[in-house]
Amino acid sequence: MLAAGVDGAPAGWICVTRAQATGEIASACYPNAGSLFAQQPRPDALGLDIPIGLLAVGTRVCDTEARRLLVQRRNSVFTAPLRPMLPAQSWKEACEIRRRIEGKRISQQLWNILRKIREVDDALRADVGGARAFVREVHPELCFRGWAGGRPMDHPKKKAPGRAERLALVESYFGEEAFPRVRERYTRKRVGNDDILDAFAALWTAERILAGSACSVPATPPHDAHGLAMEMVW
Repeated sequence: MLAAGVDGAPAGWICVTRAQATGEIASACYPNAGSLFAQQPRPDALGLDIPIGLLAVGTRVCDTEARRLLVQRRNSVFTAPLRPMLPAQSWKEACEIRRRIEGKRISQQLWNILRKIREVDDALRADVGGARAFVREVHPELCFRGWAGGRPMDHPKKKAPGRAERLALVESYFGEEAFPRVRERYTRKRVGNDDILDAFAALWTAERILAGSACSVPATPPHDAHGLAMEMVW
């Protein structure tokens, strides 16, 4: 059995895997979702930090519930885009689409990841590599919260204290050499420290999925018009 945790990075997608039989940890950086989902050997569970399953109007229940659970880290949960926004070619166009539907605009932060959301949505709808069977949406801050026994992280992930508290969880579970072995393979311009830590959090969740001990919000997720579950797993 192979578990995988994935986070978006400047270079594409940083994927950290662990073979359940041997404990061997490996990593790769994929340029797009298609190559990520088609990787071999195929993961049995892959936790992915990106919105999966989109509404035509309204807010996903999982986004609302995640904010409630995260308390001081609640602002790390971006409201998922509406499906009609995916073809937008500019932040202004995306804002205009949402304004027509809901009378609101979108944040620059959400616009910055809209291309990746569209990329994943296209690949999942096409079921590239049979991805629907093994890809689940995660949110790293929910994963770290569950990892810490239900306590949200105290500090933002890009600050030194935040990196330290997340790294401590990674080292306690995967070993002290796990993070540096992945870190040394990529420049910080291609993959940030927080990208790697988030990928390890997603990997922690993927192993829980394989063990049958994972949790999700909501517990029984609804599906979008294309049959994609709208959930966050940890």
